[in-house]
Amino acid sequence: MNQRSRYTAAAALCAWALSTGAQAQQEPGITDKTIKIGVFAPLSGSGMAYGFDVMNAAKMWYAKVNKEGGVNGRQIELVVEDDRCNANDLVAAVKKLNEQDKVFLLNGGSCSAAVVASREYVEREKVPLVMLNASGDGALYPPSKYIYGAFSISQHAVGGSMVQFASEHLKARKIGYINHDDAYGGWNLEAAQSQARQLGDLALQVQSVNPNITDVTAPMLKIRAANPDVLLLTTYARPAALIIKKAHELGWNKPIVLAVNGTADLKQLVENVGNKDAFRNVYIQDVLSDLPGGPKLTWVYDMYKQSYPDLAAKPGYPQSYMPYGLPPAMAVVNALKAAGPQPTREKVLEALATMRFDSGVMAGPIEFGPNDRAAQEAAIYIKFDGANMSLVPGAFKSTWQYQK
Repeated sequence: MNQRSRYTAAAALCAWALSTGAQAQQEPGITDKTIKIGVFAPLSGSGMAYGFDVMNAAKMWYAKVNKEGGVNGRQIELVVEDDRCNANDLVAAVKKLNEQDKVFLLNGGSCSAAVVASREYVEREKVPLVMLNASGDGALYPPSKYIYGAFSISQHAVGGSMVQFASEHLKARKIGYINHDDAYGGWNLEAAQSQARQLGDLALQVQSVNPNITDVTAPMLKIRAANPDVLLLTTYARPAALIIKKAHELGWNKPIVLAVNGTADLKQLVENVGNKDAFRNVYIQDVLSDLPGGPKLTWVYDMYKQSYPDLAAKPGYPQSYMPYGLPPAMAVVNALKAAGPQPTREKVLEALATMRFDSGVMAGPIEFGPNDRAAQEAAIYIKFDGANMSLVPGAFKSTWQYQK
């Protein structure tokens, strides 16, 4: 190679390096060595149980990836915010992470009502948001190019899956259904009704109650009068305890199936009902791949103990929702890897839109599609007698799909 050729080659190499460096600099939160991700969850206050250990799980997955070399040679750098399970605090956290910390993408949200409030800002700023464990149906439908969530399960899928379980496993044809008279209740009821229509010849006897209800006598008397084969409860834990207690007082002996919404603290649920006999024919919905502490999930709890030995030694830890933080972190890492050595937000969004993988954590696969931004739509069911659990074989999936 002559002198002139060497100069030409060197100039071309320099131009390439400058162009790729400039491309990296155009995207916020990206350097040659790091990718900055904004993570947020309720880390204090009354909603802390929904997000504290969920974020810990996400952080331990990112730490694992960094230890193994990072993503395409870059280390993941986390910027953490506390959203306190409050819409105003969450939106403020999202704005700070995007505008001040200049993160590449967002990975957060454990409380659905709070994370839904961020949709307008996220779409306007065109920043990718991958939720933690919030169902966030109000942010997922109509589908947004920038928002992905429901890694635990969407509220639509909660209702659809429960009807599928009642029909397939319990052989029910007439189904009692108690939900809340709010947006959550409307979402799960819409999918439950869709599932019932698809299964054919299924009748839903619906009672919608206020989340703050204190006397459930009237709705339970109406359910008993309708004489369904099974009662599905998609309420929160406090109304669920009142309903299970009242059902027992009224002599109800048919199956009761409780949605994951009301199962965060089963010990407290039993105490609130006040009678273990009320649980003789109760099933609970779960969105993990196995019983808590089951063999399929051993690796999750072992990783937690290794990552947080002091915390794991404390009573009550890990918290119930801890494993939910792994799949969203996996999805972020998978999307970053698919985006290649010069990642852009657009490339990450393209990767998320067609993503499908088995997390080894949740009941069903993590899967997105053109009109589907809800990651996980299946659930398992557990026979619960107030003390012991036995797993019902198989997973039961919602078939509801968003229609434009």
